[in-house]
Parts: sequence; structure tokens; C-alpha cells
Amino acid sequence: MTTTDDRPTSTTVRAACPQDCPDTCAMLVTVDGDGKATSVVGDPDHPYTNGGLCVKVNNYLDRVYDPGRVLFPMRRTGPKGSGRFERITWDDAVTEIATRFKAIADEHGPEAIMPVSYLGTQGILNGLNVGDPFFAKLGATVAERTYCDSGSCTAYAMTIGDTAGVDPESLVHSTFILVWACNIMSTNLHLWPYIAKAKKNGAKVVVVDPIRTRTAAAADQHIAIRPGTDGALALAMAHVIIAEGLTDDDYIANHTVGYDEFAERVSRYTPEWAETETGVPADTIRTLAREYAGAQPSVIRIGVAVERHAGGGQTVRALSCLPGLVGAWRKPGGGILQLPLWAFPVNWGAFMHPEMLTPGTRVINQYRLGAALAGDLPAGPPIKGLMVYNSNPVVTTPDQDRLIKGLESEDLFTVVSEQFMTDTAEYADIVLPATTQLEQDDIMFSWGHLYVTYNHQSIEPLGEAVPNTEMFRRLAAAMGFDDPVFQRTDEEMIAEAFDWSHPHMEGITVESLKEQGWQRLNVAPPEAYAPHAEGNFPTPSGKAEFVSAAAAGGNFVVPLFRQGSNDHQPGQPVDPLPHYIPPRESAAADPELAARYPLNLLTPKSHAFLNSSFASHEFHRRVANEHTLIVHPDDAAARGITEGSPVRVFNDRGEFTVVASLQDTVPLGVVVSPMGGWRKNSKAGATLAAVNPTVFGDLGNAPTFSDTLVEVETA
Repeated sequence: MTTTDDRPTSTTVRAACPQDCPDTCAMLVTVDGDGKATSVVGDPDHPYTNGGLCVKVNNYLDRVYDPGRVLFPMRRTGPKGSGRFERITWDDAVTEIATRFKAIADEHGPEAIMPVSYLGTQGILNGLNVGDPFFAKLGATVAERTYCDSGSCTAYAMTIGDTAGVDPESLVHSTFILVWACNIMSTNLHLWPYIAKAKKNGAKVVVVDPIRTRTAAAADQHIAIRPGTDGALALAMAHVIIAEGLTDDDYIANHTVGYDEFAERVSRYTPEWAETETGVPADTIRTLAREYAGAQPSVIRIGVAVERHAGGGQTVRALSCLPGLVGAWRKPGGGILQLPLWAFPVNWGAFMHPEMLTPGTRVINQYRLGAALAGDLPAGPPIKGLMVYNSNPVVTTPDQDRLIKGLESEDLFTVVSEQFMTDTAEYADIVLPATTQLEQDDIMFSWGHLYVTYNHQSIEPLGEAVPNTEMFRRLAAAMGFDDPVFQRTDEEMIAEAFDWSHPHMEGITVESLKEQGWQRLNVAPPEAYAPHAEGNFPTPSGKAEFVSAAAAGGNFVVPLFRQGSNDHQPGQPVDPLPHYIPPRESAAADPELAARYPLNLLTPKSHAFLNSSFASHEFHRRVANEHTLIVHPDDAAARGITEGSPVRVFNDRGEFTVVASLQDTVPLGVVVSPMGGWRKNSKAGATLAAVNPTVFGDLGNAPTFSDTLVEVETA
């Protein structure tokens, strides 16, 4: 459509949702003749997006044009945390940052500077690894990023290798769908139509979750398991399958290794034993195992929450063994669905540049940021410089009280790149304005489906906001870093994003993606996608490994793109067979602690927030029922707690105050408070991060957020 002066009244731009979500939706952005975006919708032609966006991004324009956007560089003028800043120029900002970083490095050494980042945006250019070369060149402390799936990825790869496993679109062909620790309707919405179609075709859908979530309520069966005991249930299922002869012996003989040892190991994990651990009746466990083994192809969809306890890695080891036991891999729609991202030949090295790291550089996991700022460091100088981007650690990192105290220190120089004045940005010395997805180019892999997606810049950046790529180009120039990696344009970086010669990229080019917006990887279509029908696992043996060669040899690490180290020392073997590790905080493990704090706190993903993103917007807070604690009515009655009353949630680590919501969707002894709400919007200046532990799980330095005991009382 054109006007009389031939100016277009509107254009449609192909874009991609930037959020840290498995759905990675293809979007269509309408831009008017004045260059303003007027609508953002899901692409109706994209098979997975299918024209729909979730509640988080349906009103994405409200985020882009929010009057609360940070649009100019700012310098703090008041006390840290006061939110008092003045506008400065970009030249002043980068000059001050470079001057302060150089001074810190000269006085204390470069390891006194630490970056903090994660997946505030998921693009290959502007996401997880955008700052890695800069901080490697600087010699800064390496910030280990293991917020989610690091333990799961480690365990999964130890068992069946770095395989995409199951195409989520092929779930329409599944006859038994076991959803484990995943609230699909809130965190993986676009997968549900495939499950619903399979269900309509006769598939049974079972959800294993302590909470009766939206997904559990829509399933055929909900198995309410005791938090942190998932490994016991998985091992007991294996016990039943083997003991009752429900195995696929041909598949085991030809495409697995270590079956005899695995069978011996699980012989001890009886349904009766598992009942005492999990609270799931032994007969229910037997029925679940029989139905899972007997209805082929069967599939297990695991969520991030499955790793968030002491034995999360071993739980994923056990779950990854189950498809090999029953031959679920033989047909499309059978196997285990974890992260299809393994299918994408992303050129991680071109963005991380690990060769720039100085050998022996100190590594600090971001979970322990509070301890690090308090001086509780493994070695090296105190942290004197901090740069935060793509992250809001005040909300997402445990040990909140010590973290805040550290951020308040006048001896700490803090830089935050942000779209909004988050809880963390309030403590910055310099705040830099970051673009939204509509204001930048990027290219996307997905950890939930098999499509590459191109994000075209739709509008000019508002104010003086810049993409992360440009921010680090400016900082590198101010620091005097002239390596070619810091001179690359976004276009050049996009050209490096993938190994374009990989078979999965056949027929896919930068040009074709720009034109079409998205393309499916060159793999079999969903109705034929069964890559392990004849084995061919990317493991040392080429088979599914009940006995893991990687574990026996000590050859397993956190995936490369996470950047960091593993708590496991390479070369030191661990038990190569799956086994059960109970929760650390429980009545069985610590009766004295459980007597003081008898309630198990779970902190799942919110329906309307993406971690802490969107938690500043009134609409999303209203949808999410922010700052609530779901309490079973009987637990509430025992404590004199009534619906809507303020309650104090506390343990030895800290406390926070929320409003009680009495529901029988949680079992007795379990309370639930979804994560993501901002501290500045809380009732008592604290969020659930104040009570979460900083102790790692068994593999991959995974978090143990579900290993949290608390008590609750009226506030």
C-alpha cells in the first residue's frame, strides 16, 4: 500500500523472539511510514510458531516503547541503590569505564574485574557469548554460567551424546508422552499443540511434577512426586521394566552398552523402596513403567527443573537410559526430548574465542557472586570491578543479602547495560542503554525446535541505545584492544554464526534466511525423524551407554558455550552407572534442619515472566500474581494463615515476604513461589533469592534451588 507521494504506509519485517525460551518464535513486525512499529505477531507460516505468541511477548511493543526504557548512558549521582543518575554522553561513559578498568587492573590485577551475564537475549550475536572475547582479552575473572541445564546437559551427553534426540514436532506420532518436571503450557507453549494432537489420536499423557500445574491439570494423569526424588522414580521404573521382561532385547543387544551392569544396579531400586522416597505408591510406579514400556513409540520430555536438586545429574542419567531399555528410539516420536539445540552447528568458537583466555585465569560461578563480593574467594584479588549485561543478578542469583551488601560498596565499580532500571542497575555507577530485539539484527538457534531464525532490525534504536555487539566494540576501542575480533561488523558476525558447510545447513544461507526469515535444518521431516533407530549415538561407543565411558574416564565437562569449568576435575572418574542421590535438605538427610524448617520451597518459572524479564510491567505482574506463595490449606491452617494474608518465608539464609494463596495444587509440606519478581516491587525489600542455596548439584555445577527448606508465618 502506498500514499500519493509513493511513500509506503507500512512494511512487514521478519523477526525472531529473543527470549530465553525453547520456542524461539518467528515474528512479523509491522512498521509504519514514520518508522514506528505498530504490531508484533507470530508468523502464521512458521510450522512451530503457527501464528501465536505467548503472554510474555504478545504485547512486545509495550516493552519497546515503555516510557521507563533506559535510552541514554547515565552516571550515578546519589548513594548506590538510590536510583539517582544523570545523563552523560557515550564518549564520557566508555572513557570512564576504560579508565576505571585500567586502574583496577593496574592496582589489583585484571582478575579483580568480573563480568556477569546470561541470556537476557538469546541471539547468537547479542546473547550468551557476546562479551567473552572482551573479558578474555582483559584477563578478567571468568564468570561460570550454569544457571540452567548444565547438569542436565552433562548427564545427557554422558549417556547418549550431544544429540538432538527427538524432534518436538514428531510428538504427534507418540503413543505415550511422559512430561517430567516441565510446565509446558507456561514455559514451552508451542509444544503443547503437538501433544494435544497426539492425545486426540489416543496417546496417554502423564505429568510427573510435585505441583498440579496448568500442564498437569490438562494431562491424563498427574503423578505428584516429592521434590528432589525424581531419580528414585526413574530408577524404579527401570527396575520394573527389567524385572518384568518389558525390555527391547534386540535394541539393547545391538545399540546399547553396559546393560548387565545397569540391570544389577537397578535391582536394588524396587518400587517399594521408591515409594518411601518419592511418596508415589509402588503400584502407581509399576503401572507407569508398564505403560511407558508397552506403548511405543513413547517419549519423555524433561524440563529444566529436573536438575535442580542434589542428584539432578544422576536423575537425567537414569531418564536418558529408559528409551534404550524399551527401544523407544526405533520410531519417530520415541526417545527423550531435552534440548534440540545439539543439532545446530553453531560456530561457538567464533564468538567465545577461548584461545584469548590466559591459562589459569580464575573462575567464579555466578551463583557465588554474593560470596565473591563479600571477599569469600577461592584465590586472587578482591572483586573491584563488575560489569553486568543480559542479566539481573539481584533477582536471579542466590545469597541476595550478601550480594546487595557487596553492590552497595563504594569500593566496587559497577557497570550495567540494560533496557530498564532493574534491581541490579539501581546499584550501578554507570548504566548503558541496550536495544530491544526490534532495534538490532541477530540470528537464532533454538533449544526447543529445529528451525534457524533470522531477526531483521525493524526500527531505528530509540534514544542512544545500542546492541551488545556495538557496546563491546566501543568498550574495546576505549581500552585500546585492536584485535580483528573487535572490529567485526554485525554482518560479519552473522556470516560466522554457523558452520554453513555442515550437512544440517545444506540449502540454508545468510541470504536465504534474510529472505525467508526462517528455515528448518536439513534433517529428516518429523514423520521420519528417528536418528537413533539403528543406534548411531554420538558417544564413544556409538551406542546408548548405560555404563558411561565419559564418566569412567573423567571426560565430561560443562558444554563449551557455557564458558567456565566443572566442579569435577578432568581425568578423575566418577561412578559410570546411574544412581540415586537424595535431596540435601529433607527430613531424612537433616532431621534437625527439617524440624526448624519443615516446608519444601519450590520456585518454578513464572507464567508471565521470563526469569526476571517483564517483571517491571504492570500487565505481566497482574497475570503472574507476583509475589505470592502457594500454600496447601492444611499447612496454612496449622500456621493461622488465611487467603491473601502477608506471610514471612524464612530459613537460615534469609527471608522474604509475600501474599499467601491457599491451593490444593501443592501437596502437604510443599510451598511454591514463582521466580522473577523484582526486589523493588516486593513487600519487604527481598525476593526468594534470599533463601535459595548456593550449593551445586552433582554434575555440571547445576543449581539446587529445589533443595530449599523454609518455614512460613504470618507477617
